[in-house]
Amino acid sequence: MSIPFIKQLDFAYGTVSGLSPLVRRVIAQNPSAFTFHGTGTYIIGHGRKEQGGGGVAVIDPGPDDPAHIDALLKNLDGETVSHILITHTHRDHSPGAARLKAATGAATWAFGPHPVPEGGPAVEEGGDHAFRPDHLLQDGDIIRGAGWTVTALHTPGHISNHLCFALHEEKALFSGDHVMGWSTTVISPPDGSMTDYYASLKKLLPRDDVRYYPTHGAPIDAMNISHSPQHFVRELIRHREARETQILDCLKAGPQRIPQMVAIMYADIPAYLHSAAARSVLAHLIHMVGDGRVAVDGGGAPDEAAVYR
Repeated sequence: MSIPFIKQLDFAYGTVSGLSPLVRRVIAQNPSAFTFHGTGTYIIGHGRKEQGGGGVAVIDPGPDDPAHIDALLKNLDGETVSHILITHTHRDHSPGAARLKAATGAATWAFGPHPVPEGGPAVEEGGDHAFRPDHLLQDGDIIRGAGWTVTALHTPGHISNHLCFALHEEKALFSGDHVMGWSTTVISPPDGSMTDYYASLKKLLPRDDVRYYPTHGAPIDAMNISHSPQHFVRELIRHREARETQILDCLKAGPQRIPQMVAIMYADIPAYLHSAAARSVLAHLIHMVGDGRVAVDGGGAPDEAAVYR
């Protein structure tokens, strides 16, 4: 459990922070147990025509918060927004796209609409059922702008429509909620999949990205964690494997339900987070039933009410 979390973040709400020659960020004032200080909306490129800019891409406009979109537009005054890119459709990421599109005329780009029907299990900030992208992106699709090039990477796990965006010019990856520097990622079935999450983490390891920009929290790079971002991903994988060892240790005492295991495995976190932890434990159990390490009493499907052995 040696993930080098980054808890420090220097910022001011409503103010743009320059993070690299091509990347800026404005943070929405929607702090919570799941969003850290809030949603980080990223700007790629420069859109002032008098400075030779063409158009900027905005990644994850955030919640439906007029104050945040107004702050974003104020910081983009005089610039052209050409693309709105969405990592996924939780309500802390995509709803602001409607206001930004109305103000700028820019089209939206994403993997697809929210994959969970209304009335499905609530996860973190909930789903943005109203969002429909103008352009659908698949794994490997390339989006080009003035002075910047982005490749979409399909990274399901947290949610099946999750994308990361790789900025070629700076070897940077906008990692959404797939990899966050301040916390682990909640994986909530049925749409959240631990099997997919493992595969999506391993998909990042051979890449040569030198910096990750999560939607929540500080950049992940050697300056912040004294290692490459790929080292951070390996620690996330080891953490998940350690959670599965904990599950197996719990089951050595006999058949158990998820709340019993959560009370032991997550004894060090506040009780109000145990419901989210239970969703990740369920995701682990579905994965482990799938590969034969765990069984469900009675032979049924894994769910929160099942007894596991």
